[in-house]
This record gives sequence, structure tokens and C-alpha cells, in this order.
Amino acid sequence: MQQLFFESFQKNASKKSYYFAYVLFGLLVHMITLPLYLVKRSKTTYAENALKVKQQIIESGKVIEWQQQYEAEERTKAQFFKQSMNEQEIEVNAKQLAQMKLEREVEKTLATTGIQKNSYKNYFSNLLKQPLFLLITIIPGILMYALILITSNPFIRFIFERLLQSVFVIIGVATLVFTILYISPFDPARNLLGVEATPAQIENFNKLYGLDQPYLVQLWHSLSGLFTFDLGTSFAGKEDVTQSILNKFPVTLEIAMFSLLMAIAIAIPVGIISAVRPNSFIDYVFMFVALIGLSIPSFWQGLIFILTFSLELKWFPATYNPSNWMSIVLPIVVLGTSITASIARMTRSSMLEVIHEDYIITAKAKGLSERKVITKHAIRNAMIPIITVIGLLFGGMLGGAAVTEKVFNISGIGSYIVDKQFIPDIPAILGGVVYIAITISIVNMLIDILYAFFDPRIRSKMKKS
Repeated sequence: MQQLFFESFQKNASKKSYYFAYVLFGLLVHMITLPLYLVKRSKTTYAENALKVKQQIIESGKVIEWQQQYEAEERTKAQFFKQSMNEQEIEVNAKQLAQMKLEREVEKTLATTGIQKNSYKNYFSNLLKQPLFLLITIIPGILMYALILITSNPFIRFIFERLLQSVFVIIGVATLVFTILYISPFDPARNLLGVEATPAQIENFNKLYGLDQPYLVQLWHSLSGLFTFDLGTSFAGKEDVTQSILNKFPVTLEIAMFSLLMAIAIAIPVGIISAVRPNSFIDYVFMFVALIGLSIPSFWQGLIFILTFSLELKWFPATYNPSNWMSIVLPIVVLGTSITASIARMTRSSMLEVIHEDYIITAKAKGLSERKVITKHAIRNAMIPIITVIGLLFGGMLGGAAVTEKVFNISGIGSYIVDKQFIPDIPAILGGVVYIAITISIVNMLIDILYAFFDPRIRSKMKKS
């Protein structure tokens, strides 16, 4: 365990952000170890060894060889770029480069012998190797050790970083939405109380909901409420905003998830078939249908579906009913139509780009069947842009589901925000937008993880970063 702590601290403490976090989370531990380091540190050991190694390298004549090599390279470069450089400039540049290489060689040599610079980072990382030190400091430094463990695994560290980024994104989104609502010309008190409301009534309303306070005070109350899950009460109806969102958001999320699954199940096979048989009758038919799907407005498609499948054929209910699962079929199809078309077209484009690569041609030349080439090689490499589009479309579905919800009389988060924005009901709108932002952030994080699953190059970069 102590070796894991040592290696993780050494690797990640090179980044200033992590080093600062380690010190901050383990402040009680560092308040003791830092004075000890200042007392015990040796100012001469590393410098003396570095001087000896440097002298040995200079006496071996390597520095002169490096300088001559750099001079030749400088002359060649000047001739190639047709630059005018005198011998004195070439000599000065070569000498500087040789000195820089000398410093690197000294550090490399000392590192191989286990001699480290006298820095607090190296001192503390060596303490982490000692089991007794870990046992003594485990309680006061529990947060720091938890962070070191989290950052020891590249994939867990990646997820942790993305979650941390999501927090800042949510704060930014909430601040932007609140600012827009704050400077909006709409007056909540006037809109709810009516034009006949007296100035005293409006003043009491603003005082009751804190709308008479300065901008920064209102912003602080709104942001603090987001992270304590206390979004307050709505201006209209005095509903508990948190409870209202918890009741309405699952409906929108359910429709969006099923629409996305429907789109993936249909669009990816269609896109692959179109790419494998480009410019064929099947390709033209599929892409023509996809173009129609992109062009149809969702509200018009919803009304046509209600007239056809609900009123004429009576196959499905015209409006949403939570107790009847068939009432959700038409909203899913309407919401998923446009994204199905978008994913199909992106799949076709990505597959066409991949199947003409050299490694696909090589796989075919080795005698692999077309099915194996497509399934084992082409699809995995074509999935990165497709996954990106799926993530963006899912976010758009959550934000743009209001039209579909209105057509099918669904009491979801989309229609909830639309109904509240004309007041404007600041707590209700802010809560709804933030919950959508949280969901999109989580989906984007999952998409980035899928990148690593499909592309080993991304997985390798995550491990090395």
C-alpha cells in the first residue's frame, strides 16, 4: 500500500493542481512534516553530487562533442533556410544547447543512482514509503490519502476529474440562467398578481421571495440551494421545486432514453448497410427516408400521429397516461425520429471514411470475409464520431422535449420549464435547467469513457497522462 501511495503522489504531484489539492486536503499532516523538512533538509548533498557528475562528464569530452554536433546542425539548418549566421552566433547557440544537455544528463545520472533534489515533494513522497508514518497520519490525512488513492488509477482519476469539471459547469450554467432571468424585463410580481395589484402588494411579494435583495445576494441563495437540494418554492402555486422536478424529470428522461435506444437500434444498422453498399438503391432509399426524418417538424409529426394512430386507427392513446405503457410509444417515436436520421447519416459518413483506410484494405487482402472486416475492424474505428453525435443529440432531446410533451400532454420537465419561463419563476426554471445540465454532464462523461473502450489509443493516452 505504501508503494502505491508513493508512486501516485510522485506522479500526480508534478501537476500543480494536484499538488495543491494534496497539501490542502492533508493540511494537518503537512503542518508537521513541512517544519521537519525545513530542519532536516541537506543543502549540500545534491549539489555536491551534481558537481561531481558534471565534472566527470566534462572531463570525458562529451560536452565538446555535443557542442561540435550542435554547431554542424546549426550550419545545416542555416543553409537549408537560407539564413545568414556568422560563426560567433553558431558557436554561442551550440554552447547553450550543449549546456542544456549537460544539465539533463546530470539529472538523469543522479536519478539512476537514487539521489533526488532537495524538495519538499521528494521528502514527503519518501515518508509515504514508511508504514509507521502512514499509520500515524492516516486519521488526520484521511482526505489526502483518499485523493491519492483515487488518482492512482488513470480511469478513476479521469472520472473524478470529469465530475469535478461538471460541478464548475453546473455552477456556470446556473449563474448564466439566473443572470438572464434577473435582467429579464418580465416582472414576476406583476405577472402573478395581475395589473390591478397595488404597489404595497408587489413590495410584499418581492420581500417574501427575496426579489428586493441585491443581485449577488439572490445569486448566492440560488447557488447554495442547488447543492443542498433545497430549491425553495415556486412563485406560482408555492410548490416545492425539488419535489416538482423529481416528479416531472423522470418522465422526460424515460422518453429521451427510450427514444435514444430506438434511434441507435435503427440508425446504426441502416448507416452501416448504406456505407457498405454506397450509391445503391438501398442506400438512396435509406438516406432519402433519413432526410425526410430530419425535415419533419416534431409538433406536426406528433399531430399527424395522433390523428392517424389514435383517432383513426385507435392503436395508441392520444395523450400520455402513466398507468398505460402504450401511451408513451408515440412520444418516443416522434422524439426519436430526427435523431434516428442524424445518427444514420453520421454512421454512413463515418463508415465510408473508415472502410477506405489502408488497414481495412489489408484485412481484406488477408482473406477475411467482408462481415468480419466490417464487424471487427471498421465499426469500432468508426464509432468515435457516432458516439459524439449521440451524446450531443441526447442533450438536445432533454432540452427540446418540451414541444413533444406539449403535443401529447405530458407533464415533463421540458413543458414545466416552458410554463414557468414567462412569469419568470426563477426557482423553478433554475432547478429544471440545472437538473438537465447534471444529466447531460453525466452522459458526456459516459461518452468519454466509451471513447476509451472503443479506441485503445485513447485508453493508452489516459494511462500516460
